[in-house]
Amino acid sequence: MSERPEPSPVRRAPRGPGGTGCPRLRAQPLGPPGWYKTVVTPRRAAVAIAGCWILSLVVGLTPMFGWNNLREVERAWEANGSTGEPVIKCEFEKVISMEYMVYFNFFVWVLPPLLLMVLIYLEVFYLIRKQLNKKVSASSGDPQKYYGKELKIAKSLALILFLFALSWLPLHILNCITLFCPSCNKPNSLIYIAIFLTHGNSAMNPIVYAFRIQKFRVTFLKIWNDHFRCRARPPSDPELPEDRPDD
Repeated sequence: MSERPEPSPVRRAPRGPGGTGCPRLRAQPLGPPGWYKTVVTPRRAAVAIAGCWILSLVVGLTPMFGWNNLREVERAWEANGSTGEPVIKCEFEKVISMEYMVYFNFFVWVLPPLLLMVLIYLEVFYLIRKQLNKKVSASSGDPQKYYGKELKIAKSLALILFLFALSWLPLHILNCITLFCPSCNKPNSLIYIAIFLTHGNSAMNPIVYAFRIQKFRVTFLKIWNDHFRCRARPPSDPELPEDRPDD
């Protein structure tokens, strides 16, 4: 009798969450495994954050170093035959140079980073979609179950980027109109709305985080109960459930 051939070993795909047979889908790293934890250390993150704050202070305080409308106000004061210290009307466009606001602030420190971040997020969503089509195109399971956490975080950050553009672009566009078309009429109500949006942008981010990411929401509620309502929450399990992706 001839010997029966041994069955060839079957290579099984890694089982997904909950013991399902679908492969676990993760975004492919852009570098070698573990490169993020090696490159982004707490010390480097602190240095990067401190550098951003220092750079922001330098850019924001540049008008106090001389790039303002003081000389134009003094020339106009002397041209009118007035003596003594000039009287300056405390209005933003009277004090701050529009060349600084448009050429330096908008064209250097706002518009290029904004466009760069838009391109980065478009690339992120493209890679996620490409990975989805590549690995789960033949799967009958719900693909968002396996990459929903990464996609949800990307959507939240993209929403914050969109709100930033929505809040700051109107004021910068009005500044461009003031510089390039001085004779153009701008309604005061429109200017006030644009200024209100810039001030309200800082308050939008915590709200977006709280509504989109569960751990932020739980933390904000704890801070609110402990410090504003003076009602401590009962101790809970430190291990919070994973965020579910939005529909």
